[in-house]
Amino acid sequence: MKTFTNLIEDVQKPGLCHRCGGCVTFCTAINYGALELDSEGKPRYADEAKCIECGLCYTICPEIDELDAETRKSSGWRAPIGRVIETSIARATDSRIRQKATDGGVVTALLVHLFKRGRIDGAIVTKPAGPFQRLPFLAETEKDITDAAGFSFDTSHGMTSYSDYYLTYSQVKEFDPLIKKGLQRVAFVGTPCQINAVRRMQSLGIIPSDSIKFCLGLFCSGNFVFGKKEQEKLGRIGGFKFKDVKKINIKEELIVHLKSGQKKIMMLEELEFMKRFACYFCPDYAAEYADISFGGIGSEEGWTTVITRTPVGRAIFADARPAAIEENRTKDFPKRTAQVLKKVQTWSARKKETATQNRKVLDLKFPGIKKDS
Repeated sequence: MKTFTNLIEDVQKPGLCHRCGGCVTFCTAINYGALELDSEGKPRYADEAKCIECGLCYTICPEIDELDAETRKSSGWRAPIGRVIETSIARATDSRIRQKATDGGVVTALLVHLFKRGRIDGAIVTKPAGPFQRLPFLAETEKDITDAAGFSFDTSHGMTSYSDYYLTYSQVKEFDPLIKKGLQRVAFVGTPCQINAVRRMQSLGIIPSDSIKFCLGLFCSGNFVFGKKEQEKLGRIGGFKFKDVKKINIKEELIVHLKSGQKKIMMLEELEFMKRFACYFCPDYAAEYADISFGGIGSEEGWTTVITRTPVGRAIFADARPAAIEENRTKDFPKRTAQVLKKVQTWSARKKETATQNRKVLDLKFPGIKKDS
């Protein structure tokens, strides 16, 4: 049985840890303080003596392929970018959401709609924690959701809030949040690696992953470190000062909206200095295991590209139309959505190829590390 010690050797030391927080979140010994996240979101032993060596943390890590087949089967995954039921170009009908949102505000609008319909009583999102930085957050009201809307560079360790509220050793009833908080229907918004970790837990039937009713995935070119040094360098490259920034968005390029109304556009290649090392080895661009995937690529400004992947994803998206979400249905809508899907497939293929090539180099340094794309 491989333990967290093996995870350190096989994932952390080669630099492959995405800091998704899954291993800490779902540790069966978390109530006893075996694992924790450090100040930078990196998993570590809090008290190694308390580890029961169950091997769960190792098995569910997105960088370990033990559950790949089960996860793909349970999610209905299909090559090349996961199951695709429908592709759409959409935005929130509420102009207040659109004004605050990154693209078309579809994720926010959908979550608000799910609250209004009584379909969820909580949602794992991120909320602002300073200029252009965010922290994981368990939203329990519509206001929580709208307050959390907007763009985030650093989406790291987004499952820590899930860990705070969903301690997995449920036999210890005084720590069982399903009773304490009464949250049994939760939507999870996350990056591909975070969605992957949740799906692995669901494929094993591990409590409390059954509380996650909807997985909403975000397109991801990479997870970026957005500290003071990175902000200063990005400002020099783009020719702007962050005190003048109103909003930041990523589509095919990085788009910086200034308070003056001016836009600064930079190629994503110019952000490589900000990217986390592990992201160079991740093959998932389009959140392939989500119920619905979202991103700005391919859509006009102010609109969101939406890929529904599962029957439940299609159902909740359809239910939100046209009250909460509207589609950009011009006469050439089928042609345009086909073009959008093709672009997503192109970007996905590019990320997979990059990950494959980078892993070949990494394998020379760490021969025991293998990961299928």
